[in-house]
Amino acid sequence: MLLQVGLIVAAIVGIIVFLIIISLLASSIKVIPEYQRAVRFRLGRITGVIGPGLVFIVPIIDSIIRYDLRIEVVDVPAQKALTKDNVEVTIDAAVYLRVVDPLKVAVTVRNHVPAVATFAAATLRDVIGMVDLDTLLSHREEVAKKIAEIVDEHVTPWGIKVTGVAIRDIRLSESLVRAMAAQAEAERMRRAKITIASAEYEASKIYLEAAQTYAKNPVAVQLRQIDALLEIAREHNLIIVTPSSLEFVSLPLALSKALQGGTGEGGAKEGGEGGGPK
Repeated sequence: MLLQVGLIVAAIVGIIVFLIIISLLASSIKVIPEYQRAVRFRLGRITGVIGPGLVFIVPIIDSIIRYDLRIEVVDVPAQKALTKDNVEVTIDAAVYLRVVDPLKVAVTVRNHVPAVATFAAATLRDVIGMVDLDTLLSHREEVAKKIAEIVDEHVTPWGIKVTGVAIRDIRLSESLVRAMAAQAEAERMRRAKITIASAEYEASKIYLEAAQTYAKNPVAVQLRQIDALLEIAREHNLIIVTPSSLEFVSLPLALSKALQGGTGEGGAKEGGEGGGPK
């Protein structure tokens, strides 16, 4: 009886030990993906960066912190700022960053993502205050590039690289939007009036040249009258009766009728003459 109890106790102890060993082995084996790196600490001291692939750590003694090397998008909360010409705007931006040195990040900054977002927000307000509204609206990419350069210079010692800053939205007050719309409408009307005036000026020069040409050649005036009458008749399907004062109009019509009449009479005469001898 005692032997059986001892065997049962030994079996239970063996199972417990086996489970402990399995759990320790499982916790000592880590798989680091290609896009990640891990910083290993042994008894609180950094022993280096490990990964990617299959890595082994000593349970209880070692600990690791993983860092993603891919580009991260950090949303910067909407910031209200005053431009150089004292116009209040609300800016919505995003920062693109990636970890280039996991060892520096581990020993320099605790939470690098909110740290970068906070500094980017402050830099955004500072840069917006150095430009006027027109520059901000028309050169948005240049402003974003300047913000990215300042933020990158500050976070490079942390082991982080800022690849870019995107200004996603610039919101203005309703009154300012209405004022800008009115200004744009006035500018479009000004350009339209200038275009119309330029066209009229060019047309007047052409009319003046045409008038000088017609003054030197009266026949050209009559031909232009004929052409105008023909266009009117063709467009409205009309029969034009010309006044006798238009000599150059009535003359071609008379000649045409005369030729038509002469052809008919000539044919009749030829027929008559031919029939006589017969």
